[in-house]
Amino acid sequence: VQLQASGGGLVRTGGSLALSCAASGRTVSISVMGWFRQAPGKERVFVAAIRKSDTSTYYENSVKGRFTISRDNTKNTMFLQLNSLRPEDTAVYYCAARGAPKIAIATSASQYDYWGQGTQVTVSS
Repeated sequence: VQLQASGGGLVRTGGSLALSCAASGRTVSISVMGWFRQAPGKERVFVAAIRKSDTSTYYENSVKGRFTISRDNTKNTMFLQLNSLRPEDTAVYYCAARGAPKIAIATSASQYDYWGQGTQVTVSS
C-alpha cells in the first residue's frame, strides 16, 4: 500500500485547509485510515481516524468540532477538513493506514502499518 498526502499550505488563524490522502496498491487490505501530525521537536501525535467498514470516526480532543475526517472508498481517498485553524495546529500532517484483520481505530502511531510522506500545515497568528 502506498499513501500520498497533499493539500497543506499557509493560512492565517481562523482559516481553513483541506488535506487529501490517496491510497494505491493493495487498498483492499486497508481497514482503518488516520491522520497524525508532528510539530518541530515534538512527537508524532494522533489527530483523527476513520474505519472503512462503517465509517466510524474518532478525533483527538483538541480538534473535535474543528476538523472533519472522511473518505471516498470508491476513489481510495481520505480527507481531512481543517477549520478554525490555530497556530498550535502548525505541523507536518501524515496520513496512515492499518491493514486487515486489524479493525480497531487506533491512536498510536506504532499501530499503523503504512504511512504517507507528510504535508506541511502552517498557521500564522
